[in-house]
Amino acid sequence: MKAFEFKPKLYTALKNYSKETFMADLMAGIIVGIVALPLAIAFGIASGVSPEKGIITAIIAGFIISLLGGSKVQIGGPTGAFIVIIYGIIQQYGESGLIVATLMAGVILILLGAFKLGAVIKFIPYPIIVGFTSGIAVTIFTTQIADIFGLTFGGEKVPGDFIGKWIIYFKHFDTINWWNTIVSIASVIIIAITPRFSKKIPGSLIAIIVVTVAVYLMKTYGGINCIDTIGDRFSIKAELPDAVVPALDWEAIKDLFPVAITIAVLGAIESLLSATVADGVIGDKHDSNTELIAQGIANMATPLFGGIPATGAIARTMANINNGGKSPVAGIVHAVVLLLILLLLMPLAQYIPMGCLAGVLVVVSYNMSGWRTFKALMRNPKSDVTVLLITFFLTVIFDLTIAIEVGLVIACVLFMRRVMETTEISVIKDEIDPNRELDIAMHEEHLVIPDGVEVYEINGPYFFGIATKFEEMMAQLGDRPKVRIIRMRKVPFIDSTGIHNLENLCRMSQKEKITIVLSGVNEKVHKVLEHSGFYELLGKENICPNINVALGRAKELLQN
Repeated sequence: MKAFEFKPKLYTALKNYSKETFMADLMAGIIVGIVALPLAIAFGIASGVSPEKGIITAIIAGFIISLLGGSKVQIGGPTGAFIVIIYGIIQQYGESGLIVATLMAGVILILLGAFKLGAVIKFIPYPIIVGFTSGIAVTIFTTQIADIFGLTFGGEKVPGDFIGKWIIYFKHFDTINWWNTIVSIASVIIIAITPRFSKKIPGSLIAIIVVTVAVYLMKTYGGINCIDTIGDRFSIKAELPDAVVPALDWEAIKDLFPVAITIAVLGAIESLLSATVADGVIGDKHDSNTELIAQGIANMATPLFGGIPATGAIARTMANINNGGKSPVAGIVHAVVLLLILLLLMPLAQYIPMGCLAGVLVVVSYNMSGWRTFKALMRNPKSDVTVLLITFFLTVIFDLTIAIEVGLVIACVLFMRRVMETTEISVIKDEIDPNRELDIAMHEEHLVIPDGVEVYEINGPYFFGIATKFEEMMAQLGDRPKVRIIRMRKVPFIDSTGIHNLENLCRMSQKEKITIVLSGVNEKVHKVLEHSGFYELLGKENICPNINVALGRAKELLQN
């Protein structure tokens, strides 16, 4: 078997490609390119880099993900989920640190795909995904407060953490610029009402055009010059930069490795989630491993040109589907459209008000929050609610790296606790009723358990979480039968701790002159025990296929 099969959807899509399909992809690609423009600019600025770097990311990553990806309609580029991570990396390590972390994340994504781990990402518990997604939404909203209200901090640096930001906001709230606030509110209103009039043109684009023109006229003819624009803060370069390979040193790699894992995991989750949603709409099936490899290559290429981390974008992917995109060609067209905009129209972006972009990101954060889903999950079992809330608050108060790590650990612990609760151990001393153990009554005689024999029934997996439970039960009983029969017919698997526990039980029993007999061991558990050398300690004659044979063996032992 091959380690992996790399099968980009583009190559299979082009086999039966037609002029009609190309025209559909062309129109969808143009529209999605226009949709992506304001988001790419907003995500770039909010992440702490210049606006054109957001577009460069959408161009390069969008092109590579469509060219090599495992989904027919996936659109790649910068997304809101990465804003918080990128901003934190730049604050701590600078843009050079961001480049190194993104490159490493790209390598990790390629390895995930190469070793066929695409399906494993889907096993991350849903409360964790909702928790950190909602947490990111709150954090994105927090980062936009300064631009929404036009706050000035007198040269004081804005902290990177959630609590620190709100402290400085309240401290300088007397510097509020109401014109900026009006611009932000107007932008949000335009975005909110646009779907009532147009399903094709995105509200964010209409808001940027309308509000930018209005602010330009107010500045030119109304003498209102207090509204910040992109040009007031950034010098925009309408060109693709040359590729630059960063200097790599071992210390930086070690420091940034946890961050790179977070970028890779988040990118994998978001891209595969987006591809899965798209599959449900178009009735197709994406190749998760090919998609991860394409995402990895994209994230290794974009930082060389100053870009930021990228992944599959659900909103743009759905815009592609809704506008008739049929194949990865639509994603390639979207990247070409953005390239033309960068080269020909980017200087006009300097007139876009910062308050307008803040309004766009407020809507993005609202849509990302999934508050209805969050509210619904609060009615679920306490373990799920615990994971949800811990992941949410850790994402908001600390960062996503800690939130994912702690959330996964807690989810695993709670899952093991749940499995432990489902595994039952019971002791039978008198008789076994075969009729109670079958769905159909067989009217068989009860199996009498001889004096000096105890039968233990394990119902569920025998792993490290349950191993000590068996010892505790026998310690509580405190008696010393001559034979202990352990029924394992309902044990689906056993791990190393379970084997170690059984070995200790056998040795302790041998010292007390008690013989252990196993009954009904399934084939999978049987192979594990045999491979571990356990049967040499117990003796093959004491491994019985069913309870009848085990009781017969017990009678033989009692007679000796």
